[in-house]
Amino acid sequence: MTWAETILSCFRDAGVRLVSYVPDKVLIPLIDGVQQDDAFLPVPATREEEAIGIVGGAYMGGVRGAVMMQTSGFGNSINALASLAVPYQFPVLMVISERGVLGEFNPVQTLIARTLRPTLDALGVYHVTLAREDEVEFLAMRTMLQCYRTQAPAALILSPMLTGGKEDVG
Repeated sequence: MTWAETILSCFRDAGVRLVSYVPDKVLIPLIDGVQQDDAFLPVPATREEEAIGIVGGAYMGGVRGAVMMQTSGFGNSINALASLAVPYQFPVLMVISERGVLGEFNPVQTLIARTLRPTLDALGVYHVTLAREDEVEFLAMRTMLQCYRTQAPAALILSPMLTGGKEDVG
């Protein structure tokens, strides 16, 4: 299985039903997977904090959810995490495609990449970086279980070493 197929399988095994996302090229295999699988309710969002609110609302209704976003979009989501998901213990699982590292072509992406993990740490949000296909199933499943069992946000960071990243086509 590919890394994306493994994550989708883990979503199903962890009982994830709703997946809200802001489109991103690296996330296309995951987005396509949730759109094509009746096990999931895909909910596109215009902004990342909106996706966190959608997943938080789903949790209040008894539905497990996940949010998919790019690293730069994480910057948009900090207030929603700090004022909603963290203090009210909403188990928001974030899948974040990492930009700003390993030969990044867009200098704007590098600052948020440097602040992603320290910000998650400051918020007390558990996170792991998925960099190798042979670790995806174990780390993703365990992170999902911890998120939902402890009712606390968690993040899976998708390294370009795993996904191939986004390349400059110009």
